Amino acid sequence: MEERRRALEALALSGALRVAFLNPCFWPEVRRGSERMIRELSDGLLRRGHQPRLITSHPGRPTRTTEDGLEIIRNWRPPPSPRWLLQHGFEDYVTHAPLSYLSLRDCSDDLVQAHFVTDALAAARHTRRTGRPSVFAFMGVPDRVGISSRRLQEGWTRRAVAGCTAVTALSRCAGDAFRRHLGIEARVIEPGVNLASFPLGDRRTAEPTVFCGADLGEPRKRVALLVDALPRVRRERPGATLLLSRPRDRAAARAVEGVDGVELVDVDDRAALARAYATSWVSALPSVGEAFGLVLLEAMACGTPVVGSDVLGIPEVVDRPEVGRLFAADDRDDLVRALLGAIELAEDPSTRAACRARAEALSTERCADRYLELYTELLTR
Repeated sequence: MEERRRALEALALSGALRVAFLNPCFWPEVRRGSERMIRELSDGLLRRGHQPRLITSHPGRPTRTTEDGLEIIRNWRPPPSPRWLLQHGFEDYVTHAPLSYLSLRDCSDDLVQAHFVTDALAAARHTRRTGRPSVFAFMGVPDRVGISSRRLQEGWTRRAVAGCTAVTALSRCAGDAFRRHLGIEARVIEPGVNLASFPLGDRRTAEPTVFCGADLGEPRKRVALLVDALPRVRRERPGATLLLSRPRDRAAARAVEGVDGVELVDVDDRAALARAYATSWVSALPSVGEAFGLVLLEAMACGTPVVGSDVLGIPEVVDRPEVGRLFAADDRDDLVRALLGAIELAEDPSTRAACRARAEALSTERCADRYLELYTELLTR
């Protein structure tokens, strides 16, 4: 352990570690968990003097920019043609991978970290060619549903896991799934929240507000459950409102327009998102497929109690009654109970501090240290 600590300190002092992150897309095109994690982890590495870069793609012309210190290479993403790629159930993001691999061929990186299965295949190939280590940061739960929902996905996942030097999981439940379904030991490293980007709030709206930052147009997030639960919540708390992130899909937005008590807000900007967390009474995430639930941790950093389902990784985030309530995933009555309970929790003066303390235990700084420890192990083997 002492030798590992000295190696980590030497690596941190060198200021020369070059890490290439791979992901199909990035802000502002897509803002999901992997995009947030890459941005936060990059910030942590940059603060320690290291040199991360992101190799990603978009539909437009190739670009190379530096955004808040992070070099971002956006390769052209060819459209999924022929259309049978999508019609026959292949992954949405397949066509970008060859160009991402080519961007690695300058061999300027000490280590490559992929956050998507097709990128992990490229990272594994890079490791075979150069001998340089690679990490597959798996962003979900590798159970039968998680790795078999798309054509060839299970085979690709197994090849990526076998070909990368190390695999990380977002939570203990995801790590257990790796052991159970794929027979490997994954390193559990929880994603971190940037405490500076999500500061502790000091005031809430006058009436109870439930905020959900999940994509209204994504069925897996089950935002419709919150819309269905709102009338029953309003019977107990008549002034309660539900704030939803405005979707890009106009059809999804029209589905809730005119619903009493529901409002759409623009939270693409991180500062706007932080304000929504901080001024709301409760932040809710009703989905059931979460390996972790980073949006709940962001809300807690702002001092806001949360509501989440009692399956997979969310109970590892909402691990104490002082910070939120869990509900039985398929029980709508229990969701109403949890929302009302969290609203009451928001009225407790001690809740803000309890939520902030939970977020501080899972900060970006901790996440960066854990990944640097892993990088050190891989580079000094």
